[in-house]
Amino acid sequence: MFKLIKNGQVVTDEWKTLTLAEGDTPQSVKLPVGPVLVPLSVWQARRAELIHREYEHGWPLGVWLAAEESAKAIGRDIDDFTVIAVEFDKFTDGNSYSTARLLRERYGYKGELRAIGDVPRDKLTYQHQVGFDAFAVRANQKVGSVLSGLFDFKAANQADAGLHLGAVAG
Repeated sequence: MFKLIKNGQVVTDEWKTLTLAEGDTPQSVKLPVGPVLVPLSVWQARRAELIHREYEHGWPLGVWLAAEESAKAIGRDIDDFTVIAVEFDKFTDGNSYSTARLLRERYGYKGELRAIGDVPRDKLTYQHQVGFDAFAVRANQKVGSVLSGLFDFKAANQADAGLHLGAVAG
């Protein structure tokens, strides 16, 4: 299991993030048991099945949006998700910031909003400011170092950013 920074604490990530391997299609990919984050394409192809699975087994459902995918794609379905993850990559991370803000402000999403992908230590405060309250830590990152980046930057810029150290949750 990967580590997750959630509400300013390091926790074990119990969620499985489903990705499509070569040869998989959204309709044919096997869904794992338990809490799962599915790509937008799987959500769009298997919405009814995923909702039924959630109610039948009690397994929480989440969706993840690639960096180039829009919040609008899930805007009407927002209440179906316990977690929404938004991918950051080195080339289109600006889109991911906009997606997070739209999910929180326009669509009123109140659940966990998770940053995944390229989530470097020096970007956590900015990601938190637009609504992220959870950050997936890659296997090659030291979780303590990433977490300290959230607090170090806040302490140095608290007055300018209008943030409070105790207000880590989104």
